[in-house]
Amino acid sequence: EPPHDFVCPITTEVMSDPVMAADGHSYERSAIERWLASKSTSPLTGGELEHRILIPNHTLRRQIGEWHEAHAGR
Repeated sequence: EPPHDFVCPITTEVMSDPVMAADGHSYERSAIERWLASKSTSPLTGGELEHRILIPNHTLRRQIGEWHEAHAGR
């Protein structure tokens, strides 16, 4: 099982391009972009987001890559 933080709360899949939204949570970029195309709220809290800027989460992306390498072939 992947660590909980590696899984997008929208897709429930391990993220490949994690980004951080204004709510401080990370999401798969394509999933949160689709969400924000029609909503201005957080998928997790339901609260209004202050902005729609998405910041790449390079640290999480690196950690997911390392996890994939460590679990390849299992």
